[in-house]
Amino acid sequence: MSSKKRILFIANEMSPYLELTEFAEIVNKLAVLSNDINMEVRCIMPRFGVINERRHRLHEVVRLSGINVSIDDDDYPLIIKVASLPNARLQVYFLDNEDYFKRKCIFTDENDKWFDDNAIRTVLFCKGALETVKKFGWPPDIIHCSGWMTGLIPMFIKTVYKKEPVFSHSKVVYTIGQSTFKEKIGDDFVKLATISDQVGKKEVEIIKDNNNAAMFRAGATYADAITFGAENVDKKLVDEFSKIKGKKILKFNPDSDLTEYLQLYTDLSA
Repeated sequence: MSSKKRILFIANEMSPYLELTEFAEIVNKLAVLSNDINMEVRCIMPRFGVINERRHRLHEVVRLSGINVSIDDDDYPLIIKVASLPNARLQVYFLDNEDYFKRKCIFTDENDKWFDDNAIRTVLFCKGALETVKKFGWPPDIIHCSGWMTGLIPMFIKTVYKKEPVFSHSKVVYTIGQSTFKEKIGDDFVKLATISDQVGKKEVEIIKDNNNAAMFRAGATYADAITFGAENVDKKLVDEFSKIKGKKILKFNPDSDLTEYLQLYTDLSA
């Protein structure tokens, strides 16, 4: 068994595959830096249709594909694809689904209209990412979630998945980034996010506002450490999460060389 620390990045954007905010490049750099200090690194993101499979050399991982994610009594199949991050010996895994991720737009259509099914797409990605890690059989020491779409993952790990051996020693870092949308995620979001009896009233209370800030709040509330990934983060969230007892906090530093993140990973996994 490897003695290396294992770090898993789960993000809805990462350079060079998808760049929606500046943090996409930071995720890339953090993955490479973690790999350079001899951590075992893996990354997971959605395989949105705008990601060019040929250019980035994605290919299906047959042994991982065939996962069926159950949400609200329906099953959603996932195809798992993988690519090697350019100039780094680490792998990025992409969660694909014909109905929800293949389209050539990300969260809005060509007329900038919010997709009606972004709620199920979000829950599918969050639960699908954790089911994929289970299929890996690869227990991460650190799980760093970034992007609003990952906001349910810390809550799921600390409730529904807390007894899963693969997550039993995992510490979760959550990055609060800049707000990127003003719409409600979906009328059925809270219902869909209630993937188990272990997601109760306290949990859904956090996400009841059904918006960008609610996703950041959910992720930060259940994470072991919080980082701020942009200068223009919602001031209410900054005030709410800048000083919380029992959590390590990293404030945004535009001049950072990111070594404080590496120290955070080391401290959490000690």
